[in-house]
Formats: sequence, C-alpha cells, structure tokens
Amino acid sequence: MRTLVVNSTLIDCVSPDPRPGTTIVIEGQRISHVGPDSGFSAGPDDQVIDLKGAYLLPGLWDVHVHPDYHSLADMPLAEQVTLFGHRLQTALMDSGIVGFRCAGAHDYIDVAWRRSFEAGQFTGPRLFASGYFLTTTGGHFLTSGHARECDGPYGFVKAIREGIKNGIDHVKLNLSGGILGPSWDLHTQSFLLDDEIKAAFDICKLRGFKVMAHATNPQAVKAAILLGAHSIEHGYIMDDECIELLLKHDVWLVPTLAISHLTPGQAKNKWESLWTQQRGMAHALCCRAEAASDTHTNWFAKAVKAGVKMALGSDIRPLKDAALLEMGLWTRNGATPWQTLVAATRHGAAICGVGDELGTVEAGKIADLIVVGANPLDDINNVRQLQMVIKDGQVVSDKRPVGQP
Repeated sequence: MRTLVVNSTLIDCVSPDPRPGTTIVIEGQRISHVGPDSGFSAGPDDQVIDLKGAYLLPGLWDVHVHPDYHSLADMPLAEQVTLFGHRLQTALMDSGIVGFRCAGAHDYIDVAWRRSFEAGQFTGPRLFASGYFLTTTGGHFLTSGHARECDGPYGFVKAIREGIKNGIDHVKLNLSGGILGPSWDLHTQSFLLDDEIKAAFDICKLRGFKVMAHATNPQAVKAAILLGAHSIEHGYIMDDECIELLLKHDVWLVPTLAISHLTPGQAKNKWESLWTQQRGMAHALCCRAEAASDTHTNWFAKAVKAGVKMALGSDIRPLKDAALLEMGLWTRNGATPWQTLVAATRHGAAICGVGDELGTVEAGKIADLIVVGANPLDDINNVRQLQMVIKDGQVVSDKRPVGQP
C-alpha cells in the first residue's frame, strides 16, 4: 500500500522556495514521487493524508548530544539506560528530531539504543554512537560521567580500540577544555601533548573511524584539522587561519551556541527563559558563559559568512528541547532561517554519512519527514508547531487538530 501526502507546502531543503500544492508518494520506507497535486491521483488502496497546506519538510537532526548527567551512585545504570531511551523517543515524537550523533555516553548506552532502534525493538530516532568521549587525566567535564581519562599515546590508542570493539560509529576526542566546568577546565587551554594527539588520529585513520574533535581555541582547532578531523565541535575561539583551514580541508563545524548563550541574562524569548530557569546554572558558570558568548558569536558569524560547512548540534538537554533552542540561537547570531534549517536537516544527515539517503525530501530517499503548522523560513521557531512525524515511511506521531483527516 502506498501513502500519499497531499496538499502540502513542501520545503525540501534542496531549494529555499516553498512549494505549495505538493504531493509526496511513499512506498515502503522510501519516497517514490514528489510533484504537484494535479499531477498524481490516488488509487483505491492508497492511504491519503491531506495536510491542508501545512508545511512538510525533512525531519530534524541534532549532531552533538549526550545522555543526562547522573552518577551511578545517584541513579543505577539500568535506570540511566532507560531514561536515555525515553529521552530519545520523546525527542522524535514530540519535536520531530529523527537523527542524533552522540558526543559522549558512558557504558556504551548509545550503542545499545542504536542497536535496539535498528532492530525494530523500539521506535526511535537514528542514533550514531561515540561511547565515552576521550580526554586526559584532569581533562574536560569529568563530572559528566561520560568521559574516559587517557594518558600517553598508547592510552588513547587502547581506549579507541576498546570503543571500536564495543560498536561505536565515530571517535569523540577532546583536545581542549570547556566553558562550563571547574577552574582548571578552561576552553582557552589545550590538554593533549603532540604525541598523544598524533597517536589518537593515527589509529583512527588506520581503522577507518572519523574523529569528532572537541576544539575550543585556535591551537586545538588547527591541530585537529591538520590531523584529519571530520568535524570541529564548538570552535568558541578561532582566528582567520582556522576559517581558512576549515574551508581548505572541507571540515565540518558544529558550533553549539547554546553552551555560551543560554544564561538567564541572555534569554530572549519564553522558551529560553523557561529553559534557563529550569537549568538553574550556578552564577559562576553563567559568568563564564557570558564572558565567552561575544567571541563565540563573532567566529560563528564569520564561519557562516565564509561558507564553512556547518551542522546543528546543541550539547544540552533535554533532547526534545535542545535542537529547537539551538536553531533559535543560530538565527539570532548571524544565520538565516534557511541556513539554519539546512544545518538541522540536510547537513545533519551528511555529517553522519547518510546524506545520500536522508536529510532532504526527494524521490528515492528514505521518508523521515515532519509536518509543521507555519513556515519556518519566516520564523525558525515555527518548527515548534509540530503536527506529524513520519519515520521510515510510517506515521509515528500525529498531533494534527482533532477532526483533520
């Protein structure tokens, strides 16, 4: 049986021009036809979904996430695994986020949930797993529970081999510190010695694994690019050479604006205000974030203007809110709604290596789609008006007004 989604206003994330009066035909998991309503008729066995002009677009992606931060002393492992799965499913059903790339998850719980979703045991988003993120002794964000401390070249090599054995998709390597953490965990400082960095990248190249590089200052950004990083995460402080190298080596940038911009003093709308109130970040950490935000904005805007490849990642929780908040920050800090939407759809799939199959609405691609009630190109926050989620060609969430067929 085919599914015909008719009377849609299509934003395919290939062209920035919405196409009203469009029919999408889904056969099995895939889109088999995209065209004007007038050019296609439903058969007697077809399921027809009339969107009544609502906006149809690819599902959203968040390509820098972690599970919640809980110590095993406070919450047993089994409960943390269950909570992570619930968060992932809720993000799919309630926010239309069809794909996630993990940036650190303890005990390989991201691998476990990826396998469960792929096997059809549960309905959930696509998940690309990193296992633990790798830092040094006295390194970045040790209190998260998702870090593995490594020292010396072989320490990093051994940890990477263990991750590969346990089923990761990519390696998350922390070259530097962060904005939110103790006084010795600073984003202005790099942590790895040259031989440690080289060994980590060497084993990844030998084994064919991409490196997701946490790099927060010019030294770390340049080192990661020159050693072959697939993506630079954060890039809070860069310089013109960093931008040139990102372009020259065709490396992705995932800017995670939420880390430096979501404090009570910087909140600009009701969603941001509510999130910051619920987060309850310590005053000292708010001060660190606010001190870094202008520089972060500056290099984000320069990267956008220069045409650096960028995908949307949030690095915050809960997962159902994170990408939506990050999208709002993009448009406030120098990106257009179109650039933001592409970063959260087409580029999200591409950075995960599945751009040929997902991320746009085109014939032949897998039908991971969302429907929203208003045009996100007018206001990116219109993605919050979620009406429907389709994954693998099946409706998994239908929030359309009661009485709408």
